[in-house]
Amino acid sequence: MPDQFDPYRESLIVEKNTVWSEVDAELDSQEKTRIADALHADPEQCAHLDYVRVHTGFCRQVTVTEHDLNRINY
Repeated sequence: MPDQFDPYRESLIVEKNTVWSEVDAELDSQEKTRIADALHADPEQCAHLDYVRVHTGFCRQVTVTEHDLNRINY
């Protein structure tokens, strides 16, 4: 189950990770980078957001969904 957006954890983000599901079949690496940057720039709106505890803080992990691609006008 995805996490809710958490401003406290956001202040402790030291890593970012993007998980691509089957929605990425036709995307090249440049498009993936652009999409990942857009999603991480506005994590509160992501459909599937996880905070993973790491030694020095948290890793924000976004799983790309069809909803996210539609939201950022891909």
